[in-house]
Amino acid sequence: MIKNWFKNIGPGTLVAAAFIGPGTVTLCTLAGVNFGFNLLWAMLLSVIATIILQEMAARLGVVSQKGLSEVIREEINIPFIKQFITLLILGAIVVGNASYEAGNISGGILGLETIFGRSLLNIGSISLNLMSLIIGGMAFVLLYIGNYKFLEKALITLVLIMSISFLITAIVTKPDLLAMLKGMLIPTFPDQSLLMIIGLIGTTVVPYNLFLHASLVKERWHKSEDLSFARKDTIISIILGGLVSMAIIVSAASIPFGEISNAADLAKGLAPLYGDFAKYFLALGLFAAGITSAITAPLAAAYVAKGCMGWKGGMTSKRFRFVWIFVLFLGVLFSSIGIKPIEIIKFAQVANGMLLPVIAGILLWIMNKRSVLGEYVNSKRQNIFGVVILAITLFLGAKGILKVFNFI
Repeated sequence: MIKNWFKNIGPGTLVAAAFIGPGTVTLCTLAGVNFGFNLLWAMLLSVIATIILQEMAARLGVVSQKGLSEVIREEINIPFIKQFITLLILGAIVVGNASYEAGNISGGILGLETIFGRSLLNIGSISLNLMSLIIGGMAFVLLYIGNYKFLEKALITLVLIMSISFLITAIVTKPDLLAMLKGMLIPTFPDQSLLMIIGLIGTTVVPYNLFLHASLVKERWHKSEDLSFARKDTIISIILGGLVSMAIIVSAASIPFGEISNAADLAKGLAPLYGDFAKYFLALGLFAAGITSAITAPLAAAYVAKGCMGWKGGMTSKRFRFVWIFVLFLGVLFSSIGIKPIEIIKFAQVANGMLLPVIAGILLWIMNKRSVLGEYVNSKRQNIFGVVILAITLFLGAKGILKVFNFI
């Protein structure tokens, strides 16, 4: 049974890799440090919402053999609405992923620097972070090979390293199991926790993952009969991703002292209590989280651009490669010289805040079209869950946009 599952594991793991990036690791660390186990329920809610949406995206990809952006381009017939949504998707995901890529690479750097220390390369008056170039180089090689099965295996390996690292770190801290269960099953809203709850849900229910998943499943499975494999892969992978996020919260909740602002600080804080091996496990997990997101973000941007623009060809086509090289290059550049493109990131946050409810709504609409899915349209129960999640995404999107403009 386990051997059979490993044989059919695939795109879901890449989706889990995409949402457990350095931003998620940092946010989960701060949630644990500031609120203990009290916000574990928000992560559980996020995992359930993510499974429901990602299952829809996977079903669309397997049954239609098209990516989500391709289906949107074909199914929306009103020109100005189609143009607006296409521009919103391209802006939020291609530009957004380019601006977030520096953060993904920087997260991987934090993991390496926790173990090896800082390493700079001086070229004249410019100082480049050598670790950034190493991570960028690794991501470039894996993407340039352009073989989906090879890329999938590499990312699955990295995700397993990340998962084992964070889960062992949480076990080592010997958490109070009763308090953990209480935090997971009983929703509480401690003082000043609302933005953190929104952040935990928003960093797990990610718009670009819906596009990435629909595009990846059709690389792996080609018949509607394969849908059960895609569903199992989605559910198991996202639950594993949720467990990893919860493990980070649990680990952070065990730190009784010190200023903790990111996972590297958490690694250093664990060392005096649980020995250096805890630090190494956490640092390895952070490195794997950074590099997996550094690969999936450019890949998602390339798939989105391909679908929106109607380009032909696969992962080795020139246009496809141009998009992911552009996203990866900007990430390496900004992270290696320490630039934070604040205005671009703000734009990306606003665009993503608008995109999530729009795409959730469109996905729900498409999942009820028999012309696209035939007998595999949503059931009544799936539609009820979908509407509830759509309401949550509207709330998240509005809060995210208000936060960018400092209204909350």
